[in-house]
Amino acid sequence: MISDSDVLGASILIVDDQETNVILLQQLLADAGYTHVDSTMDPLTVCAMHRKNAYDLILLDLQMPGMDGFQVMEALKTNQTDPYLSVLVITAQPAHKLRALQMGAKDFVSKPFDLLEVKTRIHNLLEVRLLYKKLANHNQELERLVQDRTAELRESEARYRSLTELASDWYWEQDDKGNFTKVSGPVLEMLGIRVNALVNDAHSVPMQGWNEAERQFLQSTIAARKPFLDFMFSRVNRDGSVQKFCVSGEPMFDQFRRFVGYRGIGNEVISH
Repeated sequence: MISDSDVLGASILIVDDQETNVILLQQLLADAGYTHVDSTMDPLTVCAMHRKNAYDLILLDLQMPGMDGFQVMEALKTNQTDPYLSVLVITAQPAHKLRALQMGAKDFVSKPFDLLEVKTRIHNLLEVRLLYKKLANHNQELERLVQDRTAELRESEARYRSLTELASDWYWEQDDKGNFTKVSGPVLEMLGIRVNALVNDAHSVPMQGWNEAERQFLQSTIAARKPFLDFMFSRVNRDGSVQKFCVSGEPMFDQFRRFVGYRGIGNEVISH
């Protein structure tokens, strides 16, 4: 919630070419307890002042020489850093009220002033403005937290990959077409074959000795984009010895849930 001290500490700019009106509004705001009030009688300076100070509320007279209040509001819209334009227009012309609201003014007061009405409208507009800023800050904080959490997850994933590489004989990754994009560990030395023993590869020559039923089952699992854990497959070497291997893998998806490949680990199972 927004406290009274928050409202009274908000920044306000008075824009009126009549000095008597400026003095009246300054006194009104000072008596109400507002502590950050600026003023100008030159409408040409409003945009520069607002860019510098980012006022929470602008009290804007519509009828001014050189540049009227409508032109000031149009110029203020070019401030891309703050799309919320908090303007309370001051006018003696009832016909101007609707046009001012259509151009983005949040409220209006009529001349001559009803002091209680002016104070009430100023307080209400500032409360809404500060709530808007609080929401914007909250959204920025949430976005920062999401970015931090994403970075933590990526770091955690990197640590996990490092640990799995240490804990396994090899780590592998494939793209969405089944091509290996990363293989770590002594795969060639351990298996004595290309790593495409895990999946079909039209450009390779199949090695002999693999259990074809196991190979087909593993390949169909990968083709179906299913995870597999501790899958056992074996190979009979030329000397009659049998090698057994344990592999685990999972499909990978991007942030849009599109399949981008597989990753996994493998170990040779040593019989004791």
